[in-house]
Amino acid sequence: MIDTDFIKCSLCPRKCNAVRKAENGNGFCKMGYLPKIARVAPHKWEEPCISGKNGSGTIFFSGCVLSCVFCQNHKISSEGYGKTVTVSELIEHIKRLEAMGVHNINLVSPTPYVDSIIEALTAYKPSIPVVYNTGGYERVETLKRLEGLVDVYLPDLKYIHNDISGRYSGAANYFEYASKAIEEMVRQTGKPVFDDNGIMLRGTIVRHLILPCNTRNSVEVIRYLDITFGDKILISLMGQYIPVANAEDYPEINRRITPREYDKVLNELSETSLDGFAQELESASKTYIPDFNTDNL
Repeated sequence: MIDTDFIKCSLCPRKCNAVRKAENGNGFCKMGYLPKIARVAPHKWEEPCISGKNGSGTIFFSGCVLSCVFCQNHKISSEGYGKTVTVSELIEHIKRLEAMGVHNINLVSPTPYVDSIIEALTAYKPSIPVVYNTGGYERVETLKRLEGLVDVYLPDLKYIHNDISGRYSGAANYFEYASKAIEEMVRQTGKPVFDDNGIMLRGTIVRHLILPCNTRNSVEVIRYLDITFGDKILISLMGQYIPVANAEDYPEINRRITPREYDKVLNELSETSLDGFAQELESASKTYIPDFNTDNL
């Protein structure tokens, strides 16, 4: 149990060693150590094996260890919207979602709150899978602490090239950490396992969002995943990019991806042994951005 007035944090690759009090901190994420959440609700727009018929029980956490200039969730990732809850309250939210009949508990952008999440899941492990939904910028040392508590990992692999990850997400060492993080996730979960209804019980799904003018990066991500992991993972190729947040300051990505860009990456995926999902271009709509609201918290 966290019983100090503050902690010094090195949970993510930034290793700020920042002072984090209960409700605020001076680290990169600017968050306190108690969970700050912006939405608790069933969510039906995840991958089919995550959402199923009843939805995924999402808990959206505020704050982020990245600073993606195109973040669709910028209201909570960088603007700090949300409500701070205790570990006991977090457990109650997990139980409430579980009672709704969702297929899993989906922890979205959880990295700043790993200490509280471990405390919560140690006290109460739900009967449905726990999903760790992350941008991929993780420390292996932090992930190892989650072994046995997380059933499904849902990381991004956004970039291979340091110049691109530095420009768009403020993390020039992104691939160095994300690649090792995914290796650890796969080690923990093994190959994907599903129930009789096709819902994932255990495994790792790696997401990749195609960015305008960056198809070479996408092709290299796909090749890396195929060579390194093959059938040990599922891939989720995402065509939902829309220019929001600060994307207007980056002219090359201040538009949706074109059908030609999408087809180029999709064709590359078809040449690999990877199994998984590919979004339709129609998913590039603000309609799918969650409505963050703390009224029920």
